[in-house]
Amino acid sequence: MGCMNTIFLALVATVIAKEAFAAQHVVGGSQGWDQSTNLKSWASGQTFKVGDKLVFKYSSLHSVVELGSESEYKNCNINSPVNSLSTGNDVVKLDKAGTRYFTCGTLGHCSQGMKMKITTVKGNTISPTSSPLLSPSPSPSPSLLSPSSSSSSPTITTPDASSASQCFTSIVFIVALSVTIIISFF
Repeated sequence: MGCMNTIFLALVATVIAKEAFAAQHVVGGSQGWDQSTNLKSWASGQTFKVGDKLVFKYSSLHSVVELGSESEYKNCNINSPVNSLSTGNDVVKLDKAGTRYFTCGTLGHCSQGMKMKITTVKGNTISPTSSPLLSPSPSPSPSLLSPSSSSSSPTITTPDASSASQCFTSIVFIVALSVTIIISFF
């Protein structure tokens, strides 16, 4: 029975960790889903992974319409949407890899640029915006070995917020899994 409890708790911890690794993208950033937001630019700066969520925040002047094809997107044809949302705080889960198309359903907003196309990649893909902590160096140079050497030194960069969040989530997951295993022994 104790083994079954351990397996069950490990599965629960895995599900929780998977959700914790998913990113929430507030569409349009601080401006939200609005005509004044450059949605194309915003989307191009994001990496969307399977499991992530899009959060659409907007006023009652707008809505969210998901379109089924590139043609509908380019022509702002909202006559047969895949999905329509209108709460002002909608969440869309990115459940598979591929391209998705979103626009505002208010007359004229799509043609004025209130639309975006996103491409979702598999969850284990590394984000192009994440950076290493140290720049690559082929081998240790004398400048790294002595403090009085020339100006050549490694470039230190800070990880992006997503990497820090994933690191924290990994630590929480490991601690939770450890506690689960320890509890199963009693």
